[in-house]
Amino acid sequence: MPRKLIKVTPARLSTWMDCPRRFRMAYLDRPSPPRGGAFAHSTLGAVVHNALRAFFELPVRRRTPGAAAALVGQLWSDEGFAGPMQAATYRDLAATWVSDYVADIDVADDPIGLERWVSAPIGTIVAEGRVDRIDEREGQLVIVDYKTGRAALTTDDARSSQALALYALAARRTLRRPCRRVELHHLPSGTVATWEHTEESLTRHRTRAEEAAEEFNLATDTLGAGGDPDVLFPPRVGRHCAWCDFRRSCPEGQAAGPQAEPWALLARVDEVKG
Repeated sequence: MPRKLIKVTPARLSTWMDCPRRFRMAYLDRPSPPRGGAFAHSTLGAVVHNALRAFFELPVRRRTPGAAAALVGQLWSDEGFAGPMQAATYRDLAATWVSDYVADIDVADDPIGLERWVSAPIGTIVAEGRVDRIDEREGQLVIVDYKTGRAALTTDDARSSQALALYALAARRTLRRPCRRVELHHLPSGTVATWEHTEESLTRHRTRAEEAAEEFNLATDTLGAGGDPDVLFPPRVGRHCAWCDFRRSCPEGQAAGPQAEPWALLARVDEVKG
């Protein structure tokens, strides 16, 4: 019998590589263990993504920096922030980031996809996921990923991103157009990190994804056959334990260090433009 293709998303792959126990708790345990509360950086990122999606869904004549800033206010949430004052500070910052961002690009060009789900068989896997934005430039697709984290990103970040590479592979199969260019748009710094993949570099990313998928698929099958979950899905402790969703259900993660405050991963106000 032909082997069944393994469905993978960048989130599943990164979760497996960060911590197999977290992978089990997130994707396999039923019922899933209780998760922690909201983190401010996740709330901030979600608002910015949703605002930019809503912005490009507006008629071209209404795509103004002021409209972009207003969308941030309309979609804002205070979840995870230290209090109303901190939330208001980052709401205003996010509005500035988004309005400055759209002021610097050609908003008359309609993207090919906004929060577009792509899925395609590639080798031994089905690579799928939701892409922030897909542009078409000079007959080729471009993968655009918005970032709102603390640090500006580099060409190496774009080159090494497995998520962006898998999106490129899936998008060109789904939309049937060439796709090699990937971009990380870091709104706090107003910078764009780009990389133009070759067939060889895309193949390397695909191979690493296939290897990881084979690992978690084998562990999952063995667990279903009665294997020991702690052996098959061991904890991998590190700094990430401080903000893990499943920290309360993981003694090793708790022992790795103190829990991070929900706003600990926000970009510092004095380090970003606003």
